[in-house]
Amino acid sequence: MPGFIVHLGALITCSHAGPALPMTTNPRVTVSGQPIVTAMCPYTVIGCTQAAALLPPCVSAKWTIGATRLLSNGFPVVLQDSLSVCAPTLTPLIVTATQIRAGGT
Repeated sequence: MPGFIVHLGALITCSHAGPALPMTTNPRVTVSGQPIVTAMCPYTVIGCTQAAALLPPCVSAKWTIGATRLLSNGFPVVLQDSLSVCAPTLTPLIVTATQIRAGGT
């Protein structure tokens, strides 16, 4: 599945519109002047609206499937169409905007 590379400045939310931010990045590779994210980079979710429904909100997320042919430091690079899962809701992250200059598969 081809897609654009996710970087630090990408807009990512949980399925309930809570902003998600990477806890770490990979500074060895940059796109649009910002470090990229690999599948080993965990995410923190802040302000998940699931909490308003009295159900547990999304608090963290991890990428389960990244690029198949594009690696950085031996780890798959996260692409716009990569798969993820939030804890504890088991819903995916949604990449709403990222750079559009570099992509991979």
